[in-house]
Order: sequence, then C-alpha cells, then structure tokens
Amino acid sequence: MNIKINKNKEIMLILHNIRSTHNVGSIFRTADGAGAEKLYLVGVTPSPLDRFGRKRKDLAKVALGAEEFVQWEYKKSLPPLISQLKKDGYEIVALEQSAKSIDYRKYKPKNKIALILGEETKGIPKNILDKCDAVIEIPMKGRKESLNVSVAAGIALFQLIR
Repeated sequence: MNIKINKNKEIMLILHNIRSTHNVGSIFRTADGAGAEKLYLVGVTPSPLDRFGRKRKDLAKVALGAEEFVQWEYKKSLPPLISQLKKDGYEIVALEQSAKSIDYRKYKPKNKIALILGEETKGIPKNILDKCDAVIEIPMKGRKESLNVSVAAGIALFQLIR
C-alpha cells in the first residue's frame, strides 16, 4: 500500500513519562521513518544516554541507530514545553482515550503538530489534556481497550503525515 506523505508538515513527538526503554527505542525508529523533526523526552522517559552519558544498550537495540540521528531533548516538566511549542505555532495533539477525543482518522492536522504520547498504563493526565488543542484516539474493536504506546504512536504518526 502506498501512503502519500505530506512533506510540508512538521511533526514533533512528546513522550511523557513513558517508562519502557523498548517503547522509547521503538518510537525513535518510527519517528525516523515518518520524518519527525524531534522527540521531547519528558519526566521519567528514558533518554538514549544514561545519567553517566553512556549509551543505553536496551534502547539502542530497538532503535537500531535511529537514536543517533533523530533529534531529541529532555524536559523535566510538560506544561512549560506545551506553552513554548504553542508560541512557536505548533498545534498540541494528545493521543489518548477521553470524553473529548475524536477518531484519529477524522482529525485534520495543521502544518505544525506536536503529538503527546503518555505513560503506558495511566495515559496522559487530565490537566495535560486540558492544555491540548485536540485529543485523538484509535478506535478499538476487540476486547482490549488500548494498544501498546509504540504501536499506537506509529499508527497515529503515519496518519498525521498523510
């Protein structure tokens, strides 16, 4: 299947309190494939380097080198980052199930998007969702209510750049 990619869209990913190095590594790899501009690693999200500046082997194994050339930056707190990105003209979009979420296929993105991905079991807190311009979700047809965060990130990311 050929997907028409819109190369004019700027997309950044915000990984908020994602705990698994495997999920983070997978998202790095997917972000590279989709042409994301940058990843913001927020809160407890592990970075490609440990606190001593050494490469995290478990993250690198999944990222397959993408962590070396996809731009990334660590931020301690999310609200100031959201404010800055809004000032820079980014639309803040959360990938989360909530009362105000819409089907990700019906969402019409602008040209500058920052997609927030949340913690694996608790998701994105309501106080953060309230700061978002849009909340999108992937409808589930089976018995499980959600997908792994790295899988959901790939589905949403490639839809947003179409």
